[in-house]
Amino acid sequence: MILRRLLVGSLLAASALAATALALDRLFPPDLSRYRERSTEIVDANDRLLRAFTTSDGKWRLRTTVDDVDPTYLAMLKAYEDRRFDVHWGIDPFAVFRAAEQWIGRGRIVSGASTLSMQAARLLDPGLQPAAKRSLLTKAVQSARALQLEWRYSKREILAIYLTLAPMGGNLEGVRSASFAYFGKEPRHLSVAEAALLVALPQSPERRRPDRRPEFAKMGRDRVLARALEDRVIAPHLFDAAASQAVPHRRLAMPMQAPHLAAWLAGQSPASSIPTTIRLELQSALGQLATDERLAQPDRPAISLVAIDNRTGTVVAWLGGGDYFGKNGQVDLVRSHRSPGSALKPFIYALAFEDRTLHPESLVEDVPVRFKDWLPRNFDREHQGAVTVRRALQQSLNVPAVLALEKVGPDRFLKTLRTAGVEPGVAKDEVRTSLGIALGSASISPLELAGLYSGLANGGRFAPPSVRRDRPRAEPVRLIGPAA
Repeated sequence: MILRRLLVGSLLAASALAATALALDRLFPPDLSRYRERSTEIVDANDRLLRAFTTSDGKWRLRTTVDDVDPTYLAMLKAYEDRRFDVHWGIDPFAVFRAAEQWIGRGRIVSGASTLSMQAARLLDPGLQPAAKRSLLTKAVQSARALQLEWRYSKREILAIYLTLAPMGGNLEGVRSASFAYFGKEPRHLSVAEAALLVALPQSPERRRPDRRPEFAKMGRDRVLARALEDRVIAPHLFDAAASQAVPHRRLAMPMQAPHLAAWLAGQSPASSIPTTIRLELQSALGQLATDERLAQPDRPAISLVAIDNRTGTVVAWLGGGDYFGKNGQVDLVRSHRSPGSALKPFIYALAFEDRTLHPESLVEDVPVRFKDWLPRNFDREHQGAVTVRRALQQSLNVPAVLALEKVGPDRFLKTLRTAGVEPGVAKDEVRTSLGIALGSASISPLELAGLYSGLANGGRFAPPSVRRDRPRAEPVRLIGPAA
């Protein structure tokens, strides 16, 4: 009878405890706001980082998952911080007993028995940070939060919280941020020595900053390496090679590819990751090409460039100008309207071909023609007389192009451009500006112009160029037949 009462009482107590825990979990859920407030990342067609932006509190906090880091790093992290992470429920009882025994025996806290789950809970809540008053109550709350995280999330998700928020010195948070800042690469490509340093940094992020105190950084790294060797995470020859390497002595700049595009997209969307169609290798190669060309010119002009894959209508490279941090360097020339010069002439002739008012072999007169008070001239101030349309376009002759636009009609031509996704800037009610569209009086952007030429390559089917993979591309509209 007594045994039955004890059993019933135990069950009731356990049920009450579980109900209380469940109620507290619902009333005080984990606050993931710090984890969710991450750096905005602009990534290329293969999800490689083009550019990132700091958070509102000035932190580099790049989202980092288990799949983003080298497996050796994870193995060393668990060996050094939490050997039983994969099997405990947020609190490691063996570590707790060890810490209590040391505390009682020495009269002070020697080790904190902190698991990775507890550290994740601490990183989510500034009130549980080491700077806060260290007490048994703080530890108890941290332990309860760790149990709560284990209740709600998988081990991989808890690791993602730690990997994203771990302090790495200065305004660096998370393994990816530190890997880019100290090694210039994604953490999935870390060497053994690099991985060990990133394991050591969160324990004392300011004291062990390699760019300020490389000697302390090396000491911390070597402790991690020693533990990894002891736990057979790494072989002796890897330990020897890693321990002999120097630690980095400076911070590197974060990736800065397609900065103008990145700034534009980041301003459009609050998303933490914005996927683009840019191809990183092509972006880098064309960036170097533009830099070389710019340096070869005596006046060091700003050079913009946009490249489109005609098969898909997607932008694969975007160079907005010269030195991004120089004078006027943040003006995105790819989206800025400028005079296209003679670049619209092929589209004028294409519409004339579509109307069958002209043919490539049609003869046109390249002679002085006055339009009210406007007398267009060729670049060399000369005229060639009767020429074929083919030659007129090849030689970029001005008078034949203006005559062709007169046949097509300036209003119709502008309407066609707008249907193709172009918004030309043009003055109204002037012959000089309406027919002058043939010679560049209507301003458009390089992005719009590249889209028009991509439409020619696509058999006369036009759509605005697409640069975001997370948004549907506009359906192309046929404006010119394949024959034209």
